[in-house]
Amino acid sequence: MNFLNDLDAALTPTDWVLGLVACVLAIGVGVLMAKKQARAFSGGTVQHNHVNLPVVTFADYGDMRFLHLGTPAVQGSMKISAPFDIHLEYVQRMMAWLLVTDLDQVKRLHAMQMGLGAAALTKFCRHHLDMQTTVIELNPQVIDTCRRWFKLPENSGKLNVVLGDAGEAATQAHWQGKIDALQVDLYDHEAAHPAIDTEVFYRNCRNMLTEQGSMTVNLFGHAMSYAMSLQKIKAAFGEDAVWAFKPTTAGNIIVMAFRTPRTFDRDALKKQAQAIEARWPLPAMKWLQALSPV
Repeated sequence: MNFLNDLDAALTPTDWVLGLVACVLAIGVGVLMAKKQARAFSGGTVQHNHVNLPVVTFADYGDMRFLHLGTPAVQGSMKISAPFDIHLEYVQRMMAWLLVTDLDQVKRLHAMQMGLGAAALTKFCRHHLDMQTTVIELNPQVIDTCRRWFKLPENSGKLNVVLGDAGEAATQAHWQGKIDALQVDLYDHEAAHPAIDTEVFYRNCRNMLTEQGSMTVNLFGHAMSYAMSLQKIKAAFGEDAVWAFKPTTAGNIIVMAFRTPRTFDRDALKKQAQAIEARWPLPAMKWLQALSPV
């Protein structure tokens, strides 16, 4: 007590003011550092929830940013230092339609993504391939989050992100015969099974393709039956028009189906894979180790 009285007597009013300012600054710096540290592990929530749609969140872990739909399940990712590249293995495999495409004509083709995810496919098709690119995404929060935090560009003459239902879009006449590369990755917040997985839907997807067009679809989830999904795709596209990858380590199976059946010529595919790797950051040679007709 005597110490405090002596200290009070020794300090001038100016000393007290300076000390108070120092305390305020220290608290402010502490708050900023705490926020910065928190952002290193949890990105945050974007917008308010919409009716029947999950809240969209993102999280940063070092150089990686992950998209979530209200659960720990990862719905997509981006390497912050390389935002236009694809880093998840299964998403890279959804670009395997390049194996059967004239690479010199790619920029003249039209790609469509059903389900935006973290916009990895969309950005790759626009940034690296310079393709006409259309996206059908049901959740407006996903679009907003990708624009704010995942480097998704605004709509332009060659990019059109459409708020809508993929199942309905697949039935619309103006898309029939127009899409060269259709990439289907439709999941709810729990990622337990594909959100749309019917033979009718896959038939509609086939109708959207040009004569040389391809569809790649992600099959994943503990409540998903790969055999049943594959049978629906084969019924829609034909027994001789479907190839598939072996599962990734995470369990994703990418199936590729063609409007017009293709010949699986491993030597020709190897040359094509080498050409792909020479142009773009994709592990095309690795694809051939896991891809085959089914």
